[in-house]
Amino acid sequence: MDNAAKLANVGYVSIAQTTQRQIGDFTLDPKILLPVELPAGAASIKAGELSWEAIVAGTLKVLAWDSTNAYADYYRRFVLAVKPDIRDEFTHIGILKARNGESEVAIEIFRALEGLFPDDAVTHMNLALAYEERARQLEKREEEAKADEYVGLAFEAYKAALAADPTQPALHYNVAYFYLHQRSFEKAREHLEVFAKTGTDSTRVTEARRLIREIDEQGLMDGLFQKAFDSIRLGRETEGITHIEKFLSSRPGVPNAWFLLGWAYRRLARYAEGKEAFLKALSLGAPHADLLNELAICLMELGELAESSKRLREALALEPENTKVISNMGIVSLKSGKREEALGFFRTVLEIEPQDRIAARYIENLSKDS
Repeated sequence: MDNAAKLANVGYVSIAQTTQRQIGDFTLDPKILLPVELPAGAASIKAGELSWEAIVAGTLKVLAWDSTNAYADYYRRFVLAVKPDIRDEFTHIGILKARNGESEVAIEIFRALEGLFPDDAVTHMNLALAYEERARQLEKREEEAKADEYVGLAFEAYKAALAADPTQPALHYNVAYFYLHQRSFEKAREHLEVFAKTGTDSTRVTEARRLIREIDEQGLMDGLFQKAFDSIRLGRETEGITHIEKFLSSRPGVPNAWFLLGWAYRRLARYAEGKEAFLKALSLGAPHADLLNELAICLMELGELAESSKRLREALALEPENTKVISNMGIVSLKSGKREEALGFFRTVLEIEPQDRIAARYIENLSKDS
């Protein structure tokens, strides 16, 4: 992440000429330049356009993207003097932006709050959740290297949250799900256990206990499982297959293991074997969108287009805005000769995720052919 680029539209102004020196209990220091957000495309700002709102906006950008700034503490006190209720206001806005899929905006908001409140566990947690959402968006666009970068940032934000206040039950709940997504079941179980003992949301506590039982009963803390996942994720699929087949030799009834096996086969373009592994996973456990989508890819590559479409529609029923699934529906429609239907699916992807390069490329190619 290029932090310097995020500050490209920030300039600095002197308040030496202003007669205002006091904002509440805060005293402005005329010797310290204040950041200001510049108008779009401008290299500077006219005196008549200068406002405290623009200065606060610029200062928040510096706190978000330049955490080692020498005047960070001064800027922090300045913003809190001008906007004393900023924590609640910005937290609410950040959560809304994240829910609406505007993860990059949410990240900047929570990074600014992190700069203002460096010891606030909830702010670190909200930032981690925004990073996770961005990683999921990138995964759906198959930008795995960028997704991994945001997963790493989420991990660091969760570490900061736990260091700030390890007693927050909601934090342990979210950290557990972070590790579950990474297939790091030992760490996930550790945080689920804490949440099950300290959480007050009875529904979530019940879910945590169910997940603990599932991890224990399926032997998911076995090191072979983690080795298999890490190997496949890092592009060493053959090595991953060896690990997961060894795991399955003693635990053949674990659907997550069959899913990993199918995932490795699919990445190696061994679609028939992938199909069988995914079907086995489906027979052993509850369907989920990733499983149905992966199965559909194998079916599509094997020419079983009707069955592939059926599985994708089942996945879409579980996750109606999963752009990876919708994009694959477009590809199946295209392979079936349904050009207009395919265009509709790709356009839907861009409505949900305007930066999806795969859907944009298909639309461009189809437009050229018309």
